[in-house]
Amino acid sequence: MTAVSIRRPIRILGIDPGLRRTGWGVVDSDGNRLVYVACGSVEPRDTLPLAERLLAIHDGLAKVLAAHAPAEAAVEQTFVNKDGAATLKLGQARGVAMLVPAMHGLLVAEYAPNLVKKTVVGAGHADKTQIQMMLKILLPKADPKSADAADALAIAITHAHHRGAAQRLKAVGA
Repeated sequence: MTAVSIRRPIRILGIDPGLRRTGWGVVDSDGNRLVYVACGSVEPRDTLPLAERLLAIHDGLAKVLAAHAPAEAAVEQTFVNKDGAATLKLGQARGVAMLVPAMHGLLVAEYAPNLVKKTVVGAGHADKTQIQMMLKILLPKADPKSADAADALAIAITHAHHRGAAQRLKAVGA
């Protein structure tokens, strides 16, 4: 008689960081099967000072972690744009988005935007409409209310497909 391994679904939190809207999406991954759990966005008021906006992102993501108890998290890497100040501020939001799950002991993987698009749509330069269309196919029960929440679900899907590689990188200290 051989031991049968019992595979359990893994709950994944995808995060699309931003100062105006930080999207989040939660999926359960069981092998190739994906199940939509929840999605939304944290939206600090634009009138708040930067430090308070970052705190609002922290608090909002902490509530998502408490409510949905993911086992792993994934964050989209920041692309550099022409406005250096905006890139730095986005980097601060991304830092908070990585910090919150790390504080809860979660593995936090990072994925380039083109890899997310290629994983979900099949093309690295897909637009937001194509991503939202594929989400309806991959997660029929999902109904993201914003592009940021849709992007976060796409990031979670990407992690579900690439998490083995992310775990191996962590094991070797890369």
